[in-house]
Amino acid sequence: MWLDGKIALVTGGSRGIGRAVAIRLAEAGAIAYINYHKDEEAALETCRLIAARGGLGRISRFDVASLKQTQASIGDIIRENHRLDILVNNAGIAIDGLLMRVKESDWDLLIGTNLKGTFNCCHAVSRTMIRQKWGRIINIASVVAEAGNAGQAAYAASKAGILGLTKSLARELASRSICVNAVAPGFIKTDMTASLAAQAQEKIREQIPLARLGTPEDVAGVVAFLASEEAGYITGQIIRVNGGLYM
Repeated sequence: MWLDGKIALVTGGSRGIGRAVAIRLAEAGAIAYINYHKDEEAALETCRLIAARGGLGRISRFDVASLKQTQASIGDIIRENHRLDILVNNAGIAIDGLLMRVKESDWDLLIGTNLKGTFNCCHAVSRTMIRQKWGRIINIASVVAEAGNAGQAAYAASKAGILGLTKSLARELASRSICVNAVAPGFIKTDMTASLAAQAQEKIREQIPLARLGTPEDVAGVVAFLASEEAGYITGQIIRVNGGLYM
């Protein structure tokens, strides 16, 4: 229970990678706040799964794309606990399509949720973590942020922006013992990849040296490590969890 007493917030924690991360942090002793935007029942299910493992989970509803909502909700968490130790920026959406066909509204939605949402949450927690002189910020990016992918130019741009934000913020906050890192998953078994045809999934699997798609738990284990004291000399890094797809 190496995260005993720590307060953690996982955005987009109601399903997929976010749910696995919230469960893993709670299993390690943290109180895990599960952020969601629309699906309260899914967020409550994450809490039930945490409770079944003997952990503590709570839900927090806000749209990460709204700075006002983000500041208010994170402020409530901080006032309730007098601290916030771990932030996992996982909330994100994917809208695929060739760039020439991407609508301006889709671009704005992707950037607003994936990149601005990450900025909003980092902005809302930074002062508290600076006062604490301790903190962990883990931003969930993507393999396509570095490798690119046809049909995902807008999505890749939103995730690549997270990498630049991660490295810059790591430099800004290092003197206060706050570590900021990014985790870049490859193809993970989530709702997003489940919609792919079996043939498409097999084609992807053939490109992965470990010959399988990853699981949300593969990502959650890395996030839990980065949230721990043991990762206190790791900051500004991109940790790739992709089975060797991109090296």
